[in-house]
Amino acid sequence: MQAPDRLKAPADVGLGIVFAAAVAFQAYRIADSWGAGHWPFGALAGASVCAFALLRRRDPFWTTVAGLTVAALAVLTARLVQLPAEPGPAASLGLAVLAGSAARTLPARTACGLAVAGLAVVAGGLLAHPGSAVPVLGGLAWLAALAIGLTSRLFAARHRAVARRVRRAERLELARELHDVAAHHITSIVLQAQAARLVTRKHPERTAGSLAGIEAAGSEVLAATRRVVGLLRDGAPVPAGHERLDELVEGFESHVGRIRLRLEAEPSGWPPEVSGTVYRVVRESLTNVARHARHAGAVTVDITQDERAVTVEVADDAPRVPARRRRRAGYGLTGMRERLEALGGTLTAGPRPGSGWSVRATVPTGERR
Repeated sequence: MQAPDRLKAPADVGLGIVFAAAVAFQAYRIADSWGAGHWPFGALAGASVCAFALLRRRDPFWTTVAGLTVAALAVLTARLVQLPAEPGPAASLGLAVLAGSAARTLPARTACGLAVAGLAVVAGGLLAHPGSAVPVLGGLAWLAALAIGLTSRLFAARHRAVARRVRRAERLELARELHDVAAHHITSIVLQAQAARLVTRKHPERTAGSLAGIEAAGSEVLAATRRVVGLLRDGAPVPAGHERLDELVEGFESHVGRIRLRLEAEPSGWPPEVSGTVYRVVRESLTNVARHARHAGAVTVDITQDERAVTVEVADDAPRVPARRRRRAGYGLTGMRERLEALGGTLTAGPRPGSGWSVRATVPTGERR
């Protein structure tokens, strides 16, 4: 899988240092064994291929094509003028990086075509310099890079497939919630309309009041539908009252230690989809704490409310470990983000300054006070 953006620049700097060392080592070995006049060509070819490898993020296809072209010309030239075997170690290292990048990022057919072209360059090196170990090592490096790139590609594809399944499951569940919410309000509208017919016959002066009630119920169902339409999920909303949240926190205390719940909101006034979302955010966040932050000394659950939204923040102070970012940003949070974005809210998750992890979600209530 691809490295995070913040790691790309340091990774390329480190790779550039490795490339420079490979070119220098190759030049030193050729000068020592072939003579001082034989190293510049191989060093230039290797440096050129390595430069294209450092530019691979801009255009993986054309940088790989350029690297292979330089390597092929180097093989031909070395054969014609009796220079050391090409592609040399530096060029082989650059080609391996290009191969891995192409296999990981390019469309399947394009990546396969470049893989075949690279093997053709390696085969040309073997034919041009039979008995030399240099092209053999270059071929092994090329094959290893293809294997690593393909493995990364498969892992990334699996990750995307799982994420799609999670999002689909989230949409299906909210479809059920949409059905339940709309059915409740529409049933109320039908009953009020039936009552209005009876009232109109006996007390026509009360018709306006009955119509006002129907209009209010229609406005409620419209607002509720707008908050959840377009999402497809499979399950009824879970009420998130004081008692339910207290039960949830108490259930996790046996796994993660003491949890402080601060509830500065009134859950009884929330729409059903907001209640269910708040409950699920807290549950998913505490589940992640139980799985990945068992050494946390303190866990806090803060739920606040303003005129337009409910804000949920779950934070712990567990010591940071290198793999924690990848583990904690799991598929459960992917589903939560899908739900919150559909409701017009947001979700952020990541390490806190110093130590610990925080999940913060905002859930619009659809109200204007």
